[in-house]
Amino acid sequence: MEQETLEVDVLIVGGGPAGLSAALRLTQLQKETKSEPLSIAVLEKSREAGSHMLSGAVLDTSSLRDLIPNFKEKGAPLAAEVHKDHVYFLTKNLKIPFPIIPPPLQNHGNYVISLNKFVHWLSEQAEAEGVDIFSGFSGQEVILEGDRVCGVRTGDRGIGKDGKQRESFEPGVDIKAKVTIFCDGVRGNLTKQLLHKLKLGKNSDPEQFAIGIKELWELKPDTLAAGTVIHTIGYPLKHEEFGGGFLYALPGNQASVGFVTGLDYKDPLFDPHMAFNNFKKHPAIANLLKGGQMLRYGAKALPEGGWNTIPQVHMDGGLIAGDAGGFLNSMRLKGIHLAMRTGMLAAQAAFDAIGEKNTSVSGLARYKALIEIGHVRRELYPVRNIHQSFGYGLIPGLIYSALALLTKGWWVGGKILSHAGHEQMKKVKDYYGTTGSPGDIPPPSNMAIVDRTLTFDKVTNVHYSGTSHEENQPSHLLVQTDVCHSVCGEEYGYPCIRFCPANVYEIVEDIKNGKQLQINASNCVHCKTCDIMDPYSVITWVPPEGGGGPQYNGM
Repeated sequence: MEQETLEVDVLIVGGGPAGLSAALRLTQLQKETKSEPLSIAVLEKSREAGSHMLSGAVLDTSSLRDLIPNFKEKGAPLAAEVHKDHVYFLTKNLKIPFPIIPPPLQNHGNYVISLNKFVHWLSEQAEAEGVDIFSGFSGQEVILEGDRVCGVRTGDRGIGKDGKQRESFEPGVDIKAKVTIFCDGVRGNLTKQLLHKLKLGKNSDPEQFAIGIKELWELKPDTLAAGTVIHTIGYPLKHEEFGGGFLYALPGNQASVGFVTGLDYKDPLFDPHMAFNNFKKHPAIANLLKGGQMLRYGAKALPEGGWNTIPQVHMDGGLIAGDAGGFLNSMRLKGIHLAMRTGMLAAQAAFDAIGEKNTSVSGLARYKALIEIGHVRRELYPVRNIHQSFGYGLIPGLIYSALALLTKGWWVGGKILSHAGHEQMKKVKDYYGTTGSPGDIPPPSNMAIVDRTLTFDKVTNVHYSGTSHEENQPSHLLVQTDVCHSVCGEEYGYPCIRFCPANVYEIVEDIKNGKQLQINASNCVHCKTCDIMDPYSVITWVPPEGGGGPQYNGM
């Protein structure tokens, strides 16, 4: 079959906060200037807008106020205004409150939200303005002519596990655009292609990430008032590990409970999911969850590197916005408002470039200028070294973070160098003084006991994520398994079975061939951790067919 072609003025890849804000801003600019309407299309890989959206989440409404000033009248689903903040340092059994809440973690005026519901509402606002949102269609390949982005090819449908076309086969569609805005999220597969092919990150530091694991709980009545925000650092992490926990109280006796871990840890046997379970077992958290019930589960990577790791985000025919570009404030633990802001700025740059008939890299350079002179740089530049400082340990990181509030992020030489997280992982023999042989690997020191009331195994958690994939399709996880069998297991102790929060990777005993890697792709919650953290970089995540993945209702 021939490849069908669809031509639009602006193609937006990703129907999250960045992509939908870009679409809405484009419609507003058309009305303000009374210009000829642009054709705008949004590609969204999930079944419906918001299905794959996951965050803590506390929303800074500054970008929303600029985009939709009457958002309350329009019914924006802001669950609860924050009225109380707590920050604790946890030891194994104690919680030590911070005497003063650090300014970046003061959330009065912000709102606890469900990102799933918020993005679904944003999609309704965009569709009401005539924006076409194509749900269940993933971008598989960037269409390039030389170094110019010309659009995106969607994935073929109807290919079986054996790689052969089924009766239902439909080839992907080439969607060509004057400007393509990439908002495909953390470690987006298309943005990853752009970074590789166009060398967009050559002048920036290596990207750095974290993984956030979250559960939605129903608590006993009157356990926490809606709008209460709790953040923790310390236990169960070692001082060399970056991260912390959170608990955000929602109306209806519900709460978001989660744990964030930096994907630059050294211990090859570290398991973020296990750390999350141990966090919930701490008396300060367990007492709040006691008598409650876990309702939903999810996991997602976060772009933690900050200003110095942001790549070039404009090119011939293309722009990058939101988490795909690394726009997140790791000190404030917030990125939704920055995703929305960069989406709006990308829309402005695209609109102007199309109007001036110059969508080259020079014509779209205004996007960079808007970022440099506005809210985005003012917020991110002073905290540019925060995540990097924790690479020296918890105490040095806290000391530097406190000083950064006074010095606006100053450091000798301008910046603290960062390293790709997967390069930080040490081999088992170097970390533990043993080989990777099963009999030699000590059990993790933070081993959790799963009781399926407070703590859960990964398979049970995946059930609560609502994850579903078409079974008869090729795996969307492309793995060079020969590396796993030949060296990774011996050297790193099969880290994929630990860093994956969904039991996608499993080592099984084969009578003929010995230990083999089994990939349970249908479990995948699309967090991208494997694509990020594999020490040999032999795992590539690509979108599955037909909107498969988690269903994060209420998350």
